Amino acid sequence: MKHKTTEHSKLKIIPLGGLEQIGMNITAFEYEDSIIVVDCGLSFPEDDMLGIDLVIPDITYLKDNIDKVKGFFITHGHEDHIGAIPYVLKEINVPIYATKLTIGIIDHKLREHNMLTKVKRKVVRYGQHINLGNFRVEFIKTNHSIQDAAALAIYSPAGIVVHTGDFKVDYTPVFGDAIDLARLGEIGKKGVLALMCDSTNAERPGFTMSEKRVGKIFDNVFAEHKNSRIIIATFASNVDRVQQIINAACKYNRKVVVEGRSMVNIISTATELGYLDIPENTLIDIEQLKNYPDEQTVLITTGSQGESMAALSRMASGMHKKITIKPKDTIIFSSNPIPGNEKSVSHVINELFMKGADVIFQDAHVSGHACQEDIKLIYSLVRPKYSIPVHGEYKHLVAQAKIAQELGYDKDHIFILSSGDVLELNEEEAKVNGRVHVGNVMVDGLGVGDVGNIVLRDRQHLAEEGIIIVVLTMESGSGQILAGPDIVSRGFVYVRGSESLMDEAKQVLDDTMMDITNRNITDWSKIKTEIKDSLGEFVWRETKRRPMIIPIIMEV
Repeated sequence: MKHKTTEHSKLKIIPLGGLEQIGMNITAFEYEDSIIVVDCGLSFPEDDMLGIDLVIPDITYLKDNIDKVKGFFITHGHEDHIGAIPYVLKEINVPIYATKLTIGIIDHKLREHNMLTKVKRKVVRYGQHINLGNFRVEFIKTNHSIQDAAALAIYSPAGIVVHTGDFKVDYTPVFGDAIDLARLGEIGKKGVLALMCDSTNAERPGFTMSEKRVGKIFDNVFAEHKNSRIIIATFASNVDRVQQIINAACKYNRKVVVEGRSMVNIISTATELGYLDIPENTLIDIEQLKNYPDEQTVLITTGSQGESMAALSRMASGMHKKITIKPKDTIIFSSNPIPGNEKSVSHVINELFMKGADVIFQDAHVSGHACQEDIKLIYSLVRPKYSIPVHGEYKHLVAQAKIAQELGYDKDHIFILSSGDVLELNEEEAKVNGRVHVGNVMVDGLGVGDVGNIVLRDRQHLAEEGIIIVVLTMESGSGQILAGPDIVSRGFVYVRGSESLMDEAKQVLDDTMMDITNRNITDWSKIKTEIKDSLGEFVWRETKRRPMIIPIIMEV
């Protein structure tokens, strides 16, 4: 039964992830009995998340309101916007709406998880409107570092919200049309309640360069390095970048090898769907490299962020099975380090230089995100009543809030939200009203959410201090010690070099066991506590370390 819409119904905007960080973007929009969700991304683990493969959002709120959830709208095909889909849709199976290439990439993911037949997907064209419950959603053409990116106009009874997705303004894109500024202006004229705008580059002045500029740079590099093999590392998802490398390769008669699983996946999807134009006989298999002289080949590879398992890092450290870096190679980093990856990137660059390669890491990249002047342009077209900066760390959101203030917005019309905040708004007012449960769910191997903070704390403890295991055998009934206590340690000290320390530790344990027997203590948990305390105190005194101590008692 539909509720009668009262004057007081408000639109709720609830970010479930993606604020305070770059990654894991997911936002719920709720009006009465309808919820739609924009994006469903993952983030990569922080340094202190030992052994974790990826992090996905906690969607408890959506599960609790499952009967309201109508569908997912995806702005573009990057991991931080689509990566959690296979995990989340196992629990909330509703239709997904996105543009052609985005759905193509999502299909690939769902196939890997054997979910292709279970999830309903709909390809949406720009300008098309989708009606779901109390919402109508329109897809608007934008530019980004992957094609088919869209902004969304979300129409609700409380007003229109424009969500830019990740975007830049590129008047000369490599493929397809420029961003549809005219449509954004038309929607702006209708009166827009709120603008949720990409903040990634809000600290950078000026305009973002066109992607075509990189094509010119590639052309120059190819012209200057006619006698060496060229290796270019970039993001797998930057299809336009790949297209420009292919163009330069064809112009200078080079064959192209694609290396790195994610790169191969995306290139095959983009080619099938017609977003990449690769002339015949351009691509060769990595096995065929040896049939061509170096100066006739180009490698496009993953690993521009210094990821230890990616193809380029394996080449740099000499671990790659098929490709060895040679002194004359020219290597181009066609990306900027994502905040936090600077160290690993410079490590890989140093390793490549040590192998005698020529490394180019300046100017071979343009960003996929809007800088300050582009953000101002969007504000002046959309003219929203409220500003809600999204997509970025806190400092990026603040930088966009400052831009909004320069444009004349006062502080109470700008909302810097945290993940979990519930922003309620309509034409009369907007305010944060309450919070919902949000958080990180960690994926480790096939386990989703089975590694929590306690397990991570133990891993941290083991990584920093090591472990000591004390084993002893007791006779059931009498409580007599038949064997042990023996000490086994891992990651604590190198045992062969510390015999005396181990002997003393054994002596401490013998004394403790003696004491326990004399006091007639038979309760196992008490015995374990005594062992932990006495050994822990001894080890701390001698080494100033606190390894994890695990007593194991066996009964015979």
